[in-house]
Amino acid sequence: MQTYRNRRGRAFGIGLTLVFLAGCASVPLDYPRTPSSALGDTETTELATQSAAWLSGGSHPNGFYPLEQGLDAFGGRLTLIDLAEKSIDAQYFLMKPDSAGYVFSSKLLEAADRGVRVRFLLDDIFTTVDDSWLILMNEHPNVEIRIFNPIARDGIYAFNYLGHFKLANRRMHNKSFIVDNQAAIVGGRNIAEEYFQLDTTGEFIDFDMLLAGPIVGDVSAEFDRYWNHELAVPMQALYEPDQARGLAEKKHAFDERIAEESDSIYARAIHTNLMHDLNDGSIRPYFAEARVIRDDPDKLLTAVSDDQKVVAMELRKALLNAEEEVLVFTPYFIPGETGIETIKEVTAKGVRIVLVTNSLATNNHTSVHSAYAGYRKRLLDAGVELWEARADAAKVINDDGTTELDQLTLHTKGMIIDRRYTFVGSLNLDPRSIDINTEMGILINSTELASQLAESSIRDIPGMAYRVVYGDDGNLEWHATIDGREVVETREPQTTGWQRFKAWFLKILPEGQL
Repeated sequence: MQTYRNRRGRAFGIGLTLVFLAGCASVPLDYPRTPSSALGDTETTELATQSAAWLSGGSHPNGFYPLEQGLDAFGGRLTLIDLAEKSIDAQYFLMKPDSAGYVFSSKLLEAADRGVRVRFLLDDIFTTVDDSWLILMNEHPNVEIRIFNPIARDGIYAFNYLGHFKLANRRMHNKSFIVDNQAAIVGGRNIAEEYFQLDTTGEFIDFDMLLAGPIVGDVSAEFDRYWNHELAVPMQALYEPDQARGLAEKKHAFDERIAEESDSIYARAIHTNLMHDLNDGSIRPYFAEARVIRDDPDKLLTAVSDDQKVVAMELRKALLNAEEEVLVFTPYFIPGETGIETIKEVTAKGVRIVLVTNSLATNNHTSVHSAYAGYRKRLLDAGVELWEARADAAKVINDDGTTELDQLTLHTKGMIIDRRYTFVGSLNLDPRSIDINTEMGILINSTELASQLAESSIRDIPGMAYRVVYGDDGNLEWHATIDGREVVETREPQTTGWQRFKAWFLKILPEGQL
């Protein structure tokens, strides 16, 4: 009887393995592709003329302007697309099948219809648009889509992911948008409603930087390195020609959705006050030295050493050189032992560190909060001023002047050091960003810009976050001023018992994967 059960168990295991292997398809990383690079003959474009006028008389050839509001950030992208004459290069971690995704895609196609070369590089895992949508775009003669580190479409998706977990777990988190190699937008936003104040159920507080000048060429070089990498697989490798020919019905639905979404959202985005001021030249840029910091895409192919954590190590170096004050904004914060020791080294010099991150109520990744929560007391002991975002701090003003409260999530990834250096980019301060994914950003050396951002941040933080402190009993407390009233909470504020239970339970997950 025991022998029979063992044989049956072995047979079941063999059968399960065969099913797993049958579903574990691979992606043709060697699919033929033609290398390409940023266009260099764009000096006569309208955008080049406008950029030169915007930068004229400046103290440095590079110019920057922050895009703090989501609708302004969307309007900036759409305005640049409208101005495009030669090329558009877009690199994003994800795009969703919502109004932002439809409008963005439709405007890219309109530019392609004008003869603009469009290169669109998307990471695969959290991009939720249907392949048929991307196929339709890719079929345009002036559009090329590449999927970074894709999961095979044949077989069972979960098996394909797990069967190649060592590589599939490593993602391109970079975000950049470049037009005519003359202007760019870099920051933390992906292409989805919640990043651009278009989602009625919640808002991601995020941050982008508009830039012009020679620094744009450096952003283009970053894009080219990823675009031509072996993990950037042409979209056509993931579908058969027959699939493209059979998409007439999908195209009709796609066009209908664009017609529904495009005009009203487009008009709202390009007609914000900031967009008007930028277009009429009444807003001048911040002129500054800057440099692009990026991980190499080869980071995803090997065991990661400190040499390959370029973005994280460069920021650590800048942090250690701080003399007076550091403001840190990160949606996901898991410092680890190295991070705690770095923070102690900085605060020991008398440097003020203000850290703003998500609370349990605002964090869209509960597992990350579970790991972070264990570091709170150590951060306070190290002298950090710790703030956590309030879920009800996003206010929506209706057309009739009434105000509603939306669900807020902090998504900003930035650092301001000594009111001189500003970092903006894609890096979260957690093991996934530092050790697993690739990241990029820009470090800007401008006292004027950094001081303005620091002053507005220090002013605004108390209105959107809880200050985490020790109570008299040695336990944590959350302090806030809400509608003019001092509020003190003694447990995770604005959460349910279920949320707190999940956060406690998810502490079992390995911190290094978060």
